Amino acid sequence: MAVDDECKLKFHELKARRSYRFITFKIEGQQVVVDKYGGPDESYEDFTNALPADECRYAVFDFDFTTDENCQKSKIFFIAWSPDTSRVRMKMVYASSKDRFKRELDGIQVELQATDPSEMSIDIIKGRAY
Repeated sequence: MAVDDECKLKFHELKARRSYRFITFKIEGQQVVVDKYGGPDESYEDFTNALPADECRYAVFDFDFTTDENCQKSKIFFIAWSPDTSRVRMKMVYASSKDRFKRELDGIQVELQATDPSEMSIDIIKGRAY
């Protein structure tokens, strides 16, 4: 599975410049390409709304939070979105390509697998960030 250079470029812009709040990626043909991205002002809800209900996606989300000691922090989440309603073949392709794609994105801090929205609720994100 090839990875389009734009995937790495956009991820670097999210990580280094904080140009984006999130990026979603999809497999098209035999390569991973950028699907959608949201600006730094977008919310977690905007991000979850950008994920299709019946198709798999990879996504990265830059989560800002404040620790109990009142420190501003940020963690980059990698989310493998594989809804129950997506086709079995699609789920298999995404599952088998995930690790290879993730290795291309240097700087992922937390990984999450989700098959429905409840598995990636904001409370779960907060819990995994701390």
